[in-house]
Amino acid sequence: MVVAAADLADGRTADAIARLQALAADSRLTDVQRGLAQGLLADVLDAEGRIPEAYEAYAAGNMTLWRAYAPAFADQPAALDFARDVLDALDFGGPETWPVSPAGAPPGVKRHVFLLGFPRSGTTLLEQVLGSHPEVETLEERDTLSAAIRAFMSRAGDVANLASAPEAELAELRAAYWERVRAEGARPDGKVFVDKHPLNTFRLPLIARLFPDAVVLMARRDPRDVVLSAWRRRFAMSSSAYQLLTLPGTAGYYDAAMRMADRFAGVLGERLHVVRHEAMIEDFDAEVGAVCEVLGIPFTADLRAFADRVRERGIATPSAAQLAGGLSGEGLGAWRRYRDQLAPVLPTLAPWVERFGYEAE
Repeated sequence: MVVAAADLADGRTADAIARLQALAADSRLTDVQRGLAQGLLADVLDAEGRIPEAYEAYAAGNMTLWRAYAPAFADQPAALDFARDVLDALDFGGPETWPVSPAGAPPGVKRHVFLLGFPRSGTTLLEQVLGSHPEVETLEERDTLSAAIRAFMSRAGDVANLASAPEAELAELRAAYWERVRAEGARPDGKVFVDKHPLNTFRLPLIARLFPDAVVLMARRDPRDVVLSAWRRRFAMSSSAYQLLTLPGTAGYYDAAMRMADRFAGVLGERLHVVRHEAMIEDFDAEVGAVCEVLGIPFTADLRAFADRVRERGIATPSAAQLAGGLSGEGLGAWRRYRDQLAPVLPTLAPWVERFGYEAE
C-alpha cells in the first residue's frame, strides 16, 4: 500500500492499480486491511477520472470496513441517533435559558478558542495556519472535554442537566479540561490557545456552558464536498467514523452537526466566527487576516508558510499529504464529478447549501 501510494503521488496510476488489485485479492489480508486497500484503489481510479469505478471501489472498501468493525460498533447506539437525541433533549431545556457563568480562561492564557465544523470541512488547514503564528498554541483532535462528556453527555438526556449544574461542579470540569490540555502536551500559557476538533460541534452545549468567553471558529465548506470527502477518506475507527462509512449516514451526521451549530449560533453571538474554506483558497490573506483580528493577533508572513510546519511536524489526519504541498483548490467542487452517485443524499444537504450561499448546481 505504501508503494502504491507513492506510485499514485508520482502519477504511475497503472502500477498502483496493478499492485492494489493483487493485494485486495490476497487471502492473507484481514478485512480491515482489505477495506483500506480497496479505498486506496478507489483513490487511484478517481485520479484517472474513472468515477463510476472509483465510486464502486469506495463503496466496497467502506462496506468491508463496516463488516469488520460491526462487532465493536453495530450493537452500540449509532452516533447519528445519539446526536439527534441530544438535539431533541435541547428542545426541552434550551441554552437560551441557561445561566451565564462568570468563568473565563485561566490566568496566563491570552485567549481560548475552539476550532470545529465537520470532518473534511477545512479545520486541519486552519489549525496548521494558526499554529504557524508565534503567539498561538494549537492542539489537534484530542478528547479534552472527556470529563464534561462523562458528566453531561454520557446519555442524550443528560444535557438537560447543564441548566441546573452548580458552579462548583462546572469549575471542576473546567479544571479537568485544562489539566487534560496540558497532559496532551499543549503549553497554552501566554498564548492564544486553539483547541481543534471538528466533532466538537456536537459538544457545543458543553462549550457554551463551561467556557462563556471562548471564541468558536466554525470551518465551513460546500456541504456536498464535505460529505463526499468524509465518506471517501479512511479515518481511525470510532463510533463517529463508523457513521461515515455510508453516504446516507455521512449526510445525516452532517445535517445533525449543522443543526447543532445553528441551535447555538444565537447563544454564542459575536463569539462565533465562520471561516469559509473556499475563501481561504481564493484570498488567503483576507480570510486569515479576519481570523487574526477576531483572535487579537497580527497577521504575519509565518501564516503563509504553514506547509513547512506540516512537513516538519507531521499530522495524523487524511489531510496531511495535501497540506504538505501548500494551499490548493484541488478538492473544490469535487462533488460535481460524483453528482449522480450523490443524488440520494443531495436533498438532505440542499437546505444547508442554500443557507450557506453555495450554488445549487
